Amino acid sequence: MHRKEVAKLAGVSEATVSRVLNGVGPVKEETRKRVMEAAQQLNYVPSALAQRFALRRSGNLGVILPMLPKVNLFSTFYFSEVLSGIGITAKQRGYDLLMLFREPDEPRDYVNLFRTQKVDACIVLGAQDVPNERAALAELQDGRHPFCLVNQRFDGESFNTVDADHQMGSCQAVKHLAERGFKRILFLNGPAVYSNSLDRLDGYRQGIEEAGLTYDRSMVLVGNYSRKSGYKQAEAVAWLIREGRTDAVIAANDRMAIGLLQGLKELGIQVGKDVALIGCDDSDGARLTDPPLSSIQVPFYEVGCAAASRLLDTISDPRNSFAVKLPVKLIERASSAAVAFTES
Repeated sequence: MHRKEVAKLAGVSEATVSRVLNGVGPVKEETRKRVMEAAQQLNYVPSALAQRFALRRSGNLGVILPMLPKVNLFSTFYFSEVLSGIGITAKQRGYDLLMLFREPDEPRDYVNLFRTQKVDACIVLGAQDVPNERAALAELQDGRHPFCLVNQRFDGESFNTVDADHQMGSCQAVKHLAERGFKRILFLNGPAVYSNSLDRLDGYRQGIEEAGLTYDRSMVLVGNYSRKSGYKQAEAVAWLIREGRTDAVIAANDRMAIGLLQGLKELGIQVGKDVALIGCDDSDGARLTDPPLSSIQVPFYEVGCAAASRLLDTISDPRNSFAVKLPVKLIERASSAAVAFTES
């Protein structure tokens, strides 16, 4: 069956049939209905490839990922959850995923993906607030190319973003510990080039102040979100615990928390007894540690779904800008269940 038969039955030109079925150009509602009824009556299903060609679209949703040495991104909880949400939503919307890995030092030429018609829109994961990244994203924005950022915000820019409320999460974690009598709460954060690190730090500070405690910059340590960086901090944290300067730790992700827990255990310090510990992500590993790790549950799968859905909506209407922030919640387990020991 061809468009010619649909046009004849509907009493319109083939060009009008093409405009209706591809959703381009002005068509009267009455005409649109006649064409759709004729297509349905004749069981006409337009070729997806032909539609894409007519619309000058690739049918691909691009996902830009960082290339991290010695890290399998697809086995990392954060990336696997976000990518699952993106992939399932894209498939439901008739799009394929095109994965694009970005080397740390390679130029960010994102606009070229659109110039070469490789993608119709792109989602950027692992973006850092550095000058070349800002410039590449601003170029996309100036060219009105549909894109969005996941788990990253650039202050002063109006980029489309989907994120979780990381500030709320670390604030909740501090309050949870303070309610159990912990007063010397240390924070192990990630690098400042990620906006979620800044948000988590703001939440930690907010929680400290709302609990009536004093914010102390020396109680903030920095890792790089890897298990190894958490493990490396164990010696410094152990010293603070033995000196009575720390009785609880909040880590900005589970990987660092698990590394810290392992390191402290090797140094003879028992998490859940000698010190309370809370992670962030509520990854599968949080349930498997000894003791099980309290963690801030972040809906990364839902973040991926929202990013793909909202972004694909902007293809038909670029005015649909968005800044989505999803709620988080603290999952309490044995690593923070004890009440702080207080001297009489």
